[in-house]
Amino acid sequence: MAEIPPNLLPDEASPYWMSKGDNAWQLTAETLVGLQSVPGLVILYGSIVKKKWAVNSAFMALYAFAVVLVCCVGWGYRISFENKMLPFLGRPDISLDQKFLLDKAYCDSGLFPIHVRCDHVLVAGALLGRMNFYAWMLFVPLWLTFSYTHTACSLWCPDGWLAKVGIIDYTGGYDRERFPPNNILLMLAGVGLLWIGWSGLNAGGPFAVNTDASLAILNTHVCTATSLLTWLLLDIIFFGNPSVIGATQGMITGLVCITPVAGVVQGLAAILIRILSGSIPWCSMMVLHKKIWLLKQVDDTMAVFHTRAVAGSLEGILAGFLANPKLNRIFYLHCIGLAYGLQNGRFTAGFKQMVVQFLGIVFVVVLNVSITSAICLLIQLVVPLRLTDEKLQTGDYAIHGEEAYTFWGDGEK
Repeated sequence: MAEIPPNLLPDEASPYWMSKGDNAWQLTAETLVGLQSVPGLVILYGSIVKKKWAVNSAFMALYAFAVVLVCCVGWGYRISFENKMLPFLGRPDISLDQKFLLDKAYCDSGLFPIHVRCDHVLVAGALLGRMNFYAWMLFVPLWLTFSYTHTACSLWCPDGWLAKVGIIDYTGGYDRERFPPNNILLMLAGVGLLWIGWSGLNAGGPFAVNTDASLAILNTHVCTATSLLTWLLLDIIFFGNPSVIGATQGMITGLVCITPVAGVVQGLAAILIRILSGSIPWCSMMVLHKKIWLLKQVDDTMAVFHTRAVAGSLEGILAGFLANPKLNRIFYLHCIGLAYGLQNGRFTAGFKQMVVQFLGIVFVVVLNVSITSAICLLIQLVVPLRLTDEKLQTGDYAIHGEEAYTFWGDGEK
């Protein structure tokens, strides 16, 4: 950085080091990411479940958004990206101090205040109409603090062990058989907001206004659209009906699959990812789930195992196989996908990248399963994890004393 001229005093509101263009884009990207949750996921979760779970599901998403925001600026951000104690463990520290929030953050291509880098996480889809709301209130901040942040520290903190080895990551009970949405039109509105908001997530990854951000937006939308159409086509071929809910699942798997490679793939590689993101999760959900005994035991309201776990693992593998070395240099310098390694005579480097990707997947799965299980066992000592049979039968009114849909005169004499 060039030193500030002695006759030029810094403006505290607009310091000399800040890139106004990059900062404006980051603020826009973070706003889009926020819209994914509120109102995107609130509307989606409130409409994609049975009528009796509409209030509870929407409120789970809204509560999670609020408590995650508080936890992130309170301590989660610095555990994830600052003050590393161990290769996968950050040190908790408050980040509400004005000097910290308005200090500068360095990246490969821009300078902007730190506060615009605080992201949020929501986990609820697999638990809708299942988990005790009081247990959910405890689970979210605990899971964020002890699971998500340490995963983030390993992957995205410059000193995290997975970052150092060069991993590529661009940024039971009732109703198990029949769980229809209560409002498909609202469900489509929710997934639409989720889709558009994802632009901020992926295109905000470079932390700058550049061609890579433009590529990330293009890949995000085209991959999502292709994945949706692939899922829709498979539904028509094998089941005879163009399912709206199926198309929604295909859209979500497309968003998940493209995220870690949005800015590091192009051309035929991007086309292949688009097709696989719609077909492989479809196969795992619609075929394997009905045939494999272990998968039949999974009580997963919104098929999160397939749209997130299967699609997420697929994205990690495809990143190691198809990442373009020229685009990788923007972020990782030395990384090369196996496909390009075979083409350029760098098989060893490409094979090493695949090993790193598999290692990252195994680490994230083991860490999250272990910590999440421990958190659930701990919460169960305080409040029941699962709703009682009576509340499962009744739904929203038994939990919140409120219902999503009421008619004039209900409850009146």
